[in-house]
Amino acid sequence: MDQNKKCYTVAEVQNILGISRQAVYQLIYQKKFKTVLLDRKYRIVKASFDAWLDGEKEES
Repeated sequence: MDQNKKCYTVAEVQNILGISRQAVYQLIYQKKFKTVLLDRKYRIVKASFDAWLDGEKEES
């Protein structure tokens, strides 16, 4: 993936985590990471998502 990206799409997060689209939306609604709503589509802030993912890895 592009290292210069600032945001991920729902589909990209779905592929990164290997989970369903519905599960990604569940994480969004639980406010696990910062999101932006553009044109009625969510964009997940990369820095926030990466920090959340790093925190999840540490807990495992």
